[in-house]
Amino acid sequence: MTSSATVKQALGAYGESVAARHLVEQGLVLLDRNWRCEAGEIDLVLRDGPVLVVCEVKTRTSVDYGTPHEAITDAKLDRLRRLAMAWQAEHGLAVPDVRVDLVAVLRPRRGRSVVDHVQGIG
Repeated sequence: MTSSATVKQALGAYGESVAARHLVEQGLVLLDRNWRCEAGEIDLVLRDGPVLVVCEVKTRTSVDYGTPHEAITDAKLDRLRRLAMAWQAEHGLAVPDVRVDLVAVLRPRRGRSVVDHVQGIG
């Protein structure tokens, strides 16, 4: 693995940890992290009351190449919805209410990270 890939992977892991901690502090219950199947990966799976939340985490060090929000395409949303169904099937669940959220983490060179939780994207 190249050093830039290692740095990117570490930044992603950092962002997911920050996002998970933020969401749990907001009262959500963390059910799964980095769940994978043939169709892809879900960064975080949580419960918000009766609602199953599939959360995409996007972490950036700057917005020079766009905001984390701009990285969520319609195709990505469709894939996350399919992955939510697959996660439920694997866990023997059929939750009627599923929500796709985004947590954008901006990690500047100096200062604190900025966390933006957007509920119900798409």
